[in-house]
Amino acid sequence: MKLYHGAILTCDAKNTVAKYLVEDRGRIIYVGDLKPRKYAAAELVELGEQALIPAFADSHIHFASFATFHAGLNVMEAKSNAEILQMLREHIARTQEKLVIAFGASPYSVAEGKLVSRRELDGVCPDKPLFLVKYDGHACVVNTALLNKVKQKISGLRGYHEDTGEMNQEAFFAVSDYVTNSVSPMKLVRNMQHAADYMASKGIGMIHSVSGVGFPRDLDVDLERWFAGGLDNGMQMRVYFQTMDVNKAVKRGLPRIGGCFESALDGCFGSRDAALRAPYEMSDDKGVLYYSDEQVTAFCKQANRAGLQIEMHAIGDAAFDQATRALKAALDDYPRADHRHAIIHACLPTAEGMEICRQYHILLPVQSAFINWPQEPDAYLEEILGARSARLNPLRDFADRGIVLSAGSDGPCTDPDPIQWIHRACNHSQPEQSLSLYEALRMCTYNGYYTSFDEAGRGSLEVGKIADMVILSKNPYEIDRAALNTLRVNQLLLQGKPYRKLKRNPIAHLLRGMRKAKNA
Repeated sequence: MKLYHGAILTCDAKNTVAKYLVEDRGRIIYVGDLKPRKYAAAELVELGEQALIPAFADSHIHFASFATFHAGLNVMEAKSNAEILQMLREHIARTQEKLVIAFGASPYSVAEGKLVSRRELDGVCPDKPLFLVKYDGHACVVNTALLNKVKQKISGLRGYHEDTGEMNQEAFFAVSDYVTNSVSPMKLVRNMQHAADYMASKGIGMIHSVSGVGFPRDLDVDLERWFAGGLDNGMQMRVYFQTMDVNKAVKRGLPRIGGCFESALDGCFGSRDAALRAPYEMSDDKGVLYYSDEQVTAFCKQANRAGLQIEMHAIGDAAFDQATRALKAALDDYPRADHRHAIIHACLPTAEGMEICRQYHILLPVQSAFINWPQEPDAYLEEILGARSARLNPLRDFADRGIVLSAGSDGPCTDPDPIQWIHRACNHSQPEQSLSLYEALRMCTYNGYYTSFDEAGRGSLEVGKIADMVILSKNPYEIDRAALNTLRVNQLLLQGKPYRKLKRNPIAHLLRGMRKAKNA
């Protein structure tokens, strides 16, 4: 039993800030302003200038992909392509991997203003296949060694560019499938253990993973299910199957379906294939809608009638409208009071679509990390969108309509770092779209658990709930909002105990998860 004294930010519906919290055997048994006499013998934890808050939730991450890229080379901070190439040289010299994986290249944050080319990659890596993924996770550049392995399968696909080595849209997904299939299951599980430990260091106690990127028989989905079931340290994980095939989710007993990849309705701004209602600036191109309205509506109706929770990727306004229309049609066809369907990203929403979200209680797992994103800077977005760029990620508009917002990293696109999500939500590049600190905290804690139907037991510091908590370096209410990014996560507590790193043998981890899934 422990008695915490200090700033207790409960993130409950009333924004209660208490002085004392008592945890016993992993549960919260007291929260209040008075020191409870009957718990006087409990171990006292003085928070001092620190603050206690609920554990964070990452409500949208490509966990297996993040784990794979986290184990590789991250070039996101490079300021030039020359620096990227040097980083690759050094990485290749020390790695034993037969296939080199790097992530984070952006033409908008390097001095050259363009992506590294296939020939440049050949100069540093002529012998091994090299897969350099763009920061947005929707495109890549391959060297000749990798191109030769996949050319026969991808040369006729949309988004294939042999000259530069850049692959996007369908060609990118096909290359990504090949690469992920090249990683052994046991290595992937080990990478996922390291990735979970990393996320825990950021205060994350709940992971919403979108899975399904082309493994044979959807093995990656099963691996993530078993990985989630094998967690024995209090970390929580919920798997969303990225498919439009409802039967695949039903067969596995998954209550959730959707995400990106196969259930993405459009592309992204970085590749100028996010679907727009009006063309990109100085262009006749409106981006790409991957499916017709009839296809998306049919999917939503079937999934909704099957009792599944639906999530779909929509970045451009045309895709957002398509998602809202389809979900509205599904709920009109078969009303459900507590469906918790969601639209991921919702970067460029419309007034009509937001009204549907309000009326039909559609959730929005957003990425505040996209605000002032160095890899996709505001100047670039204004260049391709014009005045529309001022309407991107309108958090205030969402909140004022009562739409439930949760926060996700979209990892590996951005780092799973809730402190940065809070900071950017409270310091929007369009100041009038900023959230209050309470709204941002709630978005990153309670609302994330709400999104996966876990709010009854976690997500806020209330009596009876599981003691999943984070100790912050300072009370965020006592520092300037412009300095919120200076906060640190000092400790993650799950079920009242300090987070314990995942050290179980990968096979044993999976076997435990398989048994749990079988008995569920």
